[in-house]
Amino acid sequence: MTQFQAIVSVIGRILLSQIFIISGVGKAADPEGTIGYIQSVGAPLPEVAYAIALFVELGLGIALLVGFKARWAAAGIALFTFATAFLFHFNLADQIQQIMFLKNLTIAGGLLIVVAFGAGAYSLDNRRR
Repeated sequence: MTQFQAIVSVIGRILLSQIFIISGVGKAADPEGTIGYIQSVGAPLPEVAYAIALFVELGLGIALLVGFKARWAAAGIALFTFATAFLFHFNLADQIQQIMFLKNLTIAGGLLIVVAFGAGAYSLDNRRR
């Protein structure tokens, strides 16, 4: 891996993870509001869905950020992001929801690149080798 690739991969992980970490902090600060929003779309077991969202956004988001088990973290976040696209943003008649849906699919695509190629040189995964 070249120095350029190492730097770009860590920047990519930072950019991919920040949306999940920031969102997770927001959910942690307002559990009732988040659970209410989950209920409003008719998702089953909103308290369980909330716990899953916290784990994925904070736990896996931080793991991706530091490059710890990054392929697994990215795979988990990609699956979560794909599922939330269909659960929360599938009203394609609404232009904003269509954009949010496509944003989720695009982020999942970026995460799949991490699954395929790993965390890069500047990561805990690489440091353990």
